[in-house]
Amino acid sequence: MGRALASLLKKRYGYMKEKSSIAVIGLSVHTAPVDMREKLAVAEELWPRAISELTSLNHIEEAAVLSTCNRMEIYVVALSWNRGIREVVDWMSKKSGIPASELREHLFMLRDSDATRHLFEVSAGLDSLVLGEGQILAQVKQVVRNGQNSGGLGKNIDRMFKDAITAGKRVRCETNISAGAVSVSSAAVELAMMKLPKSECLSARMLLIGAGKMGKLVVKHLIAKGCKKVVVVNRSVERVDAIREEMKDIEIVYRPLTEMYEAAADADVVFTSTASESLLFTKEHAEALPPISLAMGGVRLFVDISVPRNVGACLSEVEHARVYNVDDLKEVVEANKEDRVRKAMEAQAIITQELKRFEAWRDSLETVPTIKKLRSYADRIRASELEKCLQKIGEDNLNKKMRRSIEELSTGIVNKLLHGPLQHLRCDGSDSRTLDETLENMHALNRMFNLDTEKAVLEQKIKAKVEKTQS
Repeated sequence: MGRALASLLKKRYGYMKEKSSIAVIGLSVHTAPVDMREKLAVAEELWPRAISELTSLNHIEEAAVLSTCNRMEIYVVALSWNRGIREVVDWMSKKSGIPASELREHLFMLRDSDATRHLFEVSAGLDSLVLGEGQILAQVKQVVRNGQNSGGLGKNIDRMFKDAITAGKRVRCETNISAGAVSVSSAAVELAMMKLPKSECLSARMLLIGAGKMGKLVVKHLIAKGCKKVVVVNRSVERVDAIREEMKDIEIVYRPLTEMYEAAADADVVFTSTASESLLFTKEHAEALPPISLAMGGVRLFVDISVPRNVGACLSEVEHARVYNVDDLKEVVEANKEDRVRKAMEAQAIITQELKRFEAWRDSLETVPTIKKLRSYADRIRASELEKCLQKIGEDNLNKKMRRSIEELSTGIVNKLLHGPLQHLRCDGSDSRTLDETLENMHALNRMFNLDTEKAVLEQKIKAKVEKTQS
């Protein structure tokens, strides 16, 4: 243990003097195509395992994974920015089978306040394909819930995600960003309606495969468009019954998964929204399906909102089939761009407030080790001098009240002497002192009292990494 710790300390001090960084490394619908996103997608039940693998890397202290149909982002606290980023990118490359050089062409990497602001914007729906969509906030909440259940999130990441949830809630409550906003599911329905002949939209035969959250929203938006019937294919009937019970304005016909292809043969539009890791429909499947009536345009529409995809892109090579995936939904959301920009500006003011609050909290962590070490140093001196004093007086000459009075006197003197220095280490935004001034005070106290806080904190972090690697 000692040799490994010494080796890591030598490397650490040999190549840098930097504090830990918060970073986000990821790709989204804005930076990478769906085929790359699906290779990197991490199912929710595998988040704890991914976090464990990431935090076992040499330069990663904390980690969280946010994986949705539109994004795959990894948030970390890194001991070293450059080495931490390299380790995470290598992990992503190994997981997906995509060369690191190819990945880097599509990845975005943000650091500290930029990384935090990005997460706050994501939580508020500002980075979504559809501005203000609410599903992403629920997904950010799930990251926290999952981390709490598995014990996977560290102090910084946990606080950052919780503050991101607060920011997302405030943006939704204090602006009208959600008014008129559409979700991925509603955009999928809108896209289907755009591609169908206008005169036949309401008579089109609708099929939904998958009755999860996204599928349920598809049914909801079909109702909003005036559809009166939808066939739902699902592994079990219970979820379909629950949707049927909640939504009375549409006829819902259940068919088991074993009848999926027969149901597709009777459908003009097929929506797919399942967690299947493999394709449900290939070119061969589409070729085997009967043709669509010319009144419906002669083309069967597949609208796939799953990541990984449920429908192969090669279906569009079939003369009577067209496939659309989540990347194609951009066509739906181009409208009202000006209004979205105005709403986003309102939201940014709230995000800036929440960002300052988080950064003040994180800055306050900088001085905590110095405060603890200074108090511990003073308490050791107090205890030592108190013991000398009591020995000189003699135990027989002191009753309990006198002893307690002397102890309280020594404690009171130490507290009053420490009050000034500790006040100058406050970094919670409650006074006008800047962070730079506070850190100057911290370094001065470290020198004056020979506390060597930075090295002690670093040793503690690296010791924890070594212990985790060896366990």
